[in-house]
Amino acid sequence: MDQVFAPWRIEWIRRDEGNPDIEDCVFCELPAFDDDREHLIVARSEHAFVMLNNYPYNPGHAMVIPHVHTGDYTDLDDAVLLDHARLKQRAFDALEVALEPDGFNAGLNLGDGAGGSIDDHLHTHVVPRWQGDTNFMPVLSDTSVIVEALEETYDRVRDAFAAQEGATVPDEESAVVFAFD
Repeated sequence: MDQVFAPWRIEWIRRDEGNPDIEDCVFCELPAFDDDREHLIVARSEHAFVMLNNYPYNPGHAMVIPHVHTGDYTDLDDAVLLDHARLKQRAFDALEVALEPDGFNAGLNLGDGAGGSIDDHLHTHVVPRWQGDTNFMPVLSDTSVIVEALEETYDRVRDAFAAQEGATVPDEESAVVFAFD
């Protein structure tokens, strides 16, 4: 079988090539727009934000992204490193509550040879995993089966962030906000 039924992806397929609103870096520019839900941004802090991946490996595949535009991890100062780490902890907690995975893969693709599609703005991938979620589809046909629409995953993950201690929820269309001490 060469096809997987995923009707919610038609909007992505029919879009104009690229995003006309993005001039340089998607990770620098998307947080500045007003519609977090549309851009899949589920949480924010002073120095970083959490965004669901447009091309998820699994439901809930998120990225924790510092606001600093750099592809070099050693460029991050202590305040950004700590904020990024704290928001990553919150992401693990929210994804655990929202999706109940059996585990996670988390990591960075640093540099051209690491295989990431955006290498000039570092970001940490947090991918929920379930026992048996790797089956014949990705191995034999290079196809992933995502079992939930991004919009549904967004709502579940955002609600889980919103339920965390210290979370501020500005409105229904905005990301959950954290202020770390």
